[in-house]
Amino acid sequence: MKLQETQIDNLYKFTRKHYVYHYDVQTELVDHLANDIEQIWEEHPNLKFEDARDKAFKKFGIFGFLDVIEAKQKQMNKRYRKIMWRFFSEWFTMPKLMTTLASIIGLFCLLKISFSQYFLLGVLFVLVVIDLVNLTKRRKAQKKLKKKDKVFLLEAMIGDTRNGFSGILFLNIFNLMNAFKVDFSQLENHWLLLIACLATATGILFYVTSFLMPQKAEELLQETYPEYKLSHLNLP
Repeated sequence: MKLQETQIDNLYKFTRKHYVYHYDVQTELVDHLANDIEQIWEEHPNLKFEDARDKAFKKFGIFGFLDVIEAKQKQMNKRYRKIMWRFFSEWFTMPKLMTTLASIIGLFCLLKISFSQYFLLGVLFVLVVIDLVNLTKRRKAQKKLKKKDKVFLLEAMIGDTRNGFSGILFLNIFNLMNAFKVDFSQLENHWLLLIACLATATGILFYVTSFLMPQKAEELLQETYPEYKLSHLNLP
């Protein structure tokens, strides 16, 4: 006996009721539950749908869907990092490599100037403000996402962009520099070059996670989920 469309819809509501909020995770669980229900009906054809559903759900154990959710989140975390490093590594290939090298050389020259740390503190402060503004916008976007019926896990991760981790990093660097009053012009060249490389890499990572990936979200979601475009065909 095959499940009817109304029963499939019931399974989606059932997974959401049990704290599964992302559509791709819901779909995976609905497929699993539907297969189990159909097997149960082969043995007990007169069993009601709700009873068969609850019996299938019990197979997930006392933690319910939690283990599946955690496994899916780990899988998507790997996917997120893979996408992030893909965009990041592009800055070390032509023609973006020239921009990267120019940034490193420019920072290196700047660090050799006396009192350059104050300029860097100002830049860090601006980046922290930018990230806080973006974080506010992302939180508003997250509220809108929660109202949607079909929110994919990667979609939520890209929109969240790690809850402003870049801003926290910049703020910590700002506090360290302000606390120790580092005079970069007194450091040897190899330390200045290392600092310039690390600062450039941090800036690129900030741009990738806070701007580039959100801009490419639609493309990335269609690349990751074949069903994403289909699920949005009927949206206004």
